[in-house]
Order: sequence, then structure tokens, then C-alpha cells
Amino acid sequence: MIEPRPVIAAMAAYALPDTTAPEGVEPVILAQNEHAFAPTAAVRAAVDAALASGQLYPDSEWTNLRAAIAAVHDLDPARILCGCGSMELMSALVNAYIGAGDRVAMTEYGYLFMRTLVKMVDAGLNVAPERDFQVDVDALLDAVDADTRLVFVVNPGNPSGTVIANDEIRRLRRALTDDVLLLVDEAYSEFVEPGFNAPLFDLVDAGNTVITRTFSKIYGLAGLRVGWGYFPPEMIVNLRKVMTPGGLSQLSQAAAAAAMRDQQTASRARAEIARLRELLSRGIAALGLRVIPSQTNFVLVDLNSPERAAAAYDFLRSRGLIVRPMGGYGLPHCLRISIAEEPHMRATVDALAAWQA
Repeated sequence: MIEPRPVIAAMAAYALPDTTAPEGVEPVILAQNEHAFAPTAAVRAAVDAALASGQLYPDSEWTNLRAAIAAVHDLDPARILCGCGSMELMSALVNAYIGAGDRVAMTEYGYLFMRTLVKMVDAGLNVAPERDFQVDVDALLDAVDADTRLVFVVNPGNPSGTVIANDEIRRLRRALTDDVLLLVDEAYSEFVEPGFNAPLFDLVDAGNTVITRTFSKIYGLAGLRVGWGYFPPEMIVNLRKVMTPGGLSQLSQAAAAAAMRDQQTASRARAEIARLRELLSRGIAALGLRVIPSQTNFVLVDLNSPERAAAAYDFLRSRGLIVRPMGGYGLPHCLRISIAEEPHMRATVDALAAWQA
């Protein structure tokens, strides 16, 4: 029987959350940062219309979707790449530009999928500490060495939910040499309070920065797997070599284009999720538990010890409330809770209160 590459054989599989509840208990999934609300009628109509040509291969140039993204963000559609979630775009980037002997620098609580990608290509990883759950640009710069080819920043952070000013990311870019690529994952950027950050897309013009975003969060299309990114033009030809041709279905493209064009719904969702996040955060804080300030569709709760976090997780699960343990991020004393509809948020606070009692 053929054996895998040694580096793959030595890897652990990327960990997904356990979303099962005890037998007979209906689960409420608060573990995957999914959208609190279902897709709109306009998105569903776009999918239905796309089914009429379901016998055909999808548009490999994502023409309609690129045009929708470009119109909303005032971007050049030719420099937009779309994929099966932003994970595919990150994977393509690492596979095309990073190899054995290279190093990637990232923060200690940055998106774990990047660690998986680095191992897959047998590269090295430099990890910078965060300061009170926030990206520390100076610490990240200290983690950059002569072999570093990629610096990875998640803003807002996951699993922290914290956000730093984009001026700090601009300072990071200025301090890096031109031969170091900066990848900024902005999966949760649309949840950030309006006016807090000016967009970073202009950094891409210099040829050494990439911005990735997703339709899984503010647009509520996690099940359709659509991500996009803005890339320097000279990188696109190489990235497409390692991406699956026609990998993004026609249905997903249609849904994402309709969602992108409906910015009023996205704005309403942002406001409602912020209200629900505040309701949940205040309720948990009133129990004497620390909630990390978040500008995303989830909150990180510090239970002070791994034992308390495990006990709280088990108690919530017994009531069908499935949250995310954070041991994989080196935060075994924390739980991450996705924002959902108001009854679920109130039930979560009530369950934590009952657990404490």
C-alpha cells in the first residue's frame, strides 16, 4: 500500500468542533461562527435561477460575482480571485509561494488553518505573542527573520474577536521588506463598527500584500463555501495553477453575487448581531465571567481555568447549547460562543448562571 508523504503522515487532522448533543436533546450550534439568520428570499431566488443551467459547468472566471464585489468595494475585478471559502485561497497562496526552508510568521491566536498549511508544505513557523488577546505588531515584527516569506494577520481576530486599527497593519507593511508577503485575513471585517477602519485594499497595489474575505460570515453563506480575495495582478496566474478549475459552483456564485449586492441586508445583520452580542456579553459579564471585547459574530469567554471551562462546556452541552472549547488555540480556560437568535443568547446566559449556581 502506498504511504503518504512523511510530513503528512506526521500531521494531525484539522480539528472541527463536535456539534453533537446528548441523545434526545435538540442541539443549538454555537460553535462555528455561523450567521444567526438564514439567506434572504433574493439569495434563494438567485440560486433557483442558477439551477436552470445546472447541466453546465460553472463560470470559471466568476464574471457576475467579481462584478458584484468590485462594484461594492470599488475594486478592479481582474484582481479578484474567488474560491471555495477563503480557505482555498489561503491554501493556494501557501502552495504557490511557500516551501521547505521558508518560514511563516503569525500571532499565537491566529487562525489555526494557517498552521496546517505551513505543515503541509514542510515550512517553518514563527509565532508572535499577542497582547491581551490582540495582535501586537511589534511582537510580530520581532518574529520575522531572514527566512520569513509570509506574514499572516487575522483582523478582527479569531478566536479573540478583537480588532486593531488598520493603521497598525499599514505600519506593519511599511516595516516589512518588499520580498515578504503580507496576508491579511478579514473574514470578520464587515462586523466591525462602521468608521473604525478604512479599507486596506490599496496596500495590494504595491504587489506584496493580499487581502482575503468570505461570504460565510456577514453574508450567511457558510454552507455554500464562497470566499474572495484581492491580489497583485502578477500573482493571479500562479495562484490559478494550484486552484481547482471550475471549483466554485454556479449556485454558490449566484448566491454570493446576490448577497453582495444586497448591502442593506448586510448592514441590518451587522446592527442586529452587534445588539445580540452586547446582550450576551453583558449577561455573561454580570455573572462575574470575563468576556473579551469583540467586534465579530462571536465572543470569547475566559473561565479562569481549564477545569472550569470543561465543566461549563459539559453543562451547556447537556442543555443542547454547543459552544467551542479553545484548547486547540492554547486557551483551554476559554470557550467561544457564536452569536445566534435572541432566545438562544438568553438561554446561554441562563445556562451559565445555572452552572455557576
